Amino acid sequence: MDDHHDTDENPTGDGTQQDNGSHHQQGAGHHDEAVDGADEHRVERGLLEEETQPAAADETALHEGHEHDGHEGGHGHGSHEGHGEGHGGMHEGHERMFRRRFFVSTLLSIPVLLYSDMLQEWLGFSVPAFPGSEWINPVFAVIVFAYGGIPFLRMAVPELKDRSPGMMTLISMAISVAFVYSLASVAFPTQSAFFWELVTLIDIMLLGHWIEMRSVRRASSAVDELAKLMPDTAERITDDGETEEVPVSDLSEGDLVLVRPGASVPADGTVEEGDSDVEESMITGESNPVSKEPGDEVIGGTINGDGSLRVRVGATGEEATLAGIMRLVEEAQQSESETQVLADRAAGWLFYVALGAAVVTAIAWTLAVSFDATVIERVVTVLVIACPHALGLAIPLVVAINTSLAARNGMLVRDRIAMEEARNLDAIVFDKTGTLTRGEHGVVDMATVDGVTEADALALAAAVERDSEHMIARAIREAAEERDLSAPDATDFEAIKGRGVRATVEGNEVYVGGPNLLTQLDSEVPDHLRQFADEAGENARTVVYLVRDGELIAAFAMADVIREESFRVVEALHDLGIEVAMLTGDSRDVADAVADELGIETVFAEVLPEDKDETVQELQDQGKLVGMVGDGVNDAPALTRADVGIAIGSGTDIAVQSADVILVQNNPMDVVRLVKLSKASYRKMQENIVWAAGYNVLAIPLAAGVLAPIGILLSPAVGALLMSLSTVIVAINAQLLRRVDLSVPSLPGVAASTEAQPGD
Repeated sequence: MDDHHDTDENPTGDGTQQDNGSHHQQGAGHHDEAVDGADEHRVERGLLEEETQPAAADETALHEGHEHDGHEGGHGHGSHEGHGEGHGGMHEGHERMFRRRFFVSTLLSIPVLLYSDMLQEWLGFSVPAFPGSEWINPVFAVIVFAYGGIPFLRMAVPELKDRSPGMMTLISMAISVAFVYSLASVAFPTQSAFFWELVTLIDIMLLGHWIEMRSVRRASSAVDELAKLMPDTAERITDDGETEEVPVSDLSEGDLVLVRPGASVPADGTVEEGDSDVEESMITGESNPVSKEPGDEVIGGTINGDGSLRVRVGATGEEATLAGIMRLVEEAQQSESETQVLADRAAGWLFYVALGAAVVTAIAWTLAVSFDATVIERVVTVLVIACPHALGLAIPLVVAINTSLAARNGMLVRDRIAMEEARNLDAIVFDKTGTLTRGEHGVVDMATVDGVTEADALALAAAVERDSEHMIARAIREAAEERDLSAPDATDFEAIKGRGVRATVEGNEVYVGGPNLLTQLDSEVPDHLRQFADEAGENARTVVYLVRDGELIAAFAMADVIREESFRVVEALHDLGIEVAMLTGDSRDVADAVADELGIETVFAEVLPEDKDETVQELQDQGKLVGMVGDGVNDAPALTRADVGIAIGSGTDIAVQSADVILVQNNPMDVVRLVKLSKASYRKMQENIVWAAGYNVLAIPLAAGVLAPIGILLSPAVGALLMSLSTVIVAINAQLLRRVDLSVPSLPGVAASTEAQPGD
């Protein structure tokens, strides 16, 4: 540990020791309309649970093992363990089930297609007949229906119970009518049967749902990662000064615990003895360790540095900061609303249209020709043609290409609904540290006395700081390396507590440190260096001085370095009509300095970690659709509260798992690409639904016989051909999404970031 740089910095995250439990109760019950949708999804999962048991068995066992370990560890969070894996395992089980049934059903469909008289006539081929070959179509079609069609019938049950028919109801109606009619045609021969239409319909629906399940990633449990931050045990100091290892759950307020170097702080409390740098990035998202000494507050779950600390426990269990953040994450997740998929709405409308058309068809044909097999054939044709072959693929295909494009451009989409909502964002809130800035100190400006160049001063300072691991020392060394400067050798290194460091370089006594160092050395400050320091202070920058043989020869301004990409991000989002806001726990001066440089007008400064999601809620209460970009654990509630949560990929696991979209390349420019891709993808979804539904709008009246008086009557075979053509058009249109332009214009003087990449 280096005790050598005195600075005027105010460590971010102060105040996190306050209890979080009393905040954000307004999240419960938010978006009441989500309840019915969530219940429906739970019913659907329950219906499919029996199908997915083999695929999810390992995940379930893992869930139970984690839960047991969590209780044994004494965290009090054991019940959360495996929560995400349980849902993720079931989701993966659905994908495996649809994939398995698609391949098996497709193989079983081949004989049906080969022995279909209609396909043989269309394609001009024949297959040898043999005794019993007339039973190939009905037998294999029954097997395909029983094996591949059952999942759709079961998933239609909750839609019918809720009186909200959708895609599953429409698919189930079509395959059931085709199945019953085709079987009846075996006993009572008619002009046509729907065996090949039945099996291909089931195959395409299975393919569409497999693609959808593979493309959509459900967020795993963020609470699980939060619980892992806490250690299982703590070293409690007894009255006689000895230490005893106890479960963290046994700690009480007022206990004194020993926190060894490198160990996790077991509970919120106050340092009574010792000093050390504590790594709080997993809680605050801030990259620099925070110096702790007697009287300072520490947070449970943070990592101690090189020193040893004795901490008086102030809060444990549900009263601790980490537990409060966990509650906020859970509340925000529960308050997420679920929007109904656009295609499912179209399918719901189509269901009623098909039923209405079938009833009208039956009545009209019965009045015209009396009730006979022709009437039944017309009605069945209407109902079968209404099945959305293309509609079943319209959205999943776009989602699959969308996911590929996003991944190729540094974005991982975890929530499809959030991706769709990104197109309508009114405001995007950026966490400052690690998102708009690098999250690390750098030399942003310097000044020297006459006769000393900036290169000489920086090389000399780097030599003195060569062996130090302090954040300012690293910043000086990195600045020297960026300029390819060679630092001379330094000897007799010495850390001066609270003031700086000293070393001998080329026979000269050289010091590097803050204002307190100048007071100790009684060094005179030249006017232009004093002015430089004053201007740096006004911009909330830390000033470090370089003294050689008692003479002040240079001053360095240190600050959290703004990413070059951030300038382009703000400009591009403004061009898209999106308000840009910055959120930080830093002081108002620091926040305003960064915001002014970037051109950001909306600034939320000095925000406590537990209040960040309230800031998002404040913007939402103004009627705005809000996106949040962050990287720390304290950003997790805000990420889940936001309409679209975006995590910087280099951030903490908890932030990543709480987000809807992850920027894996740690490039904020991808926020702009996300909005552009969302707009383009939603446009393709709408186009595909128009193409898919357009087939039905055209085919259903023709199948019903609207033009029969002039000799135009759509046969089931021609209807199937139109159905296939619609599917092909939808597939081709979805592929055109790969041509969307996701590039972002460069700004003068700002280096261009990685170019947009096409999808696979």
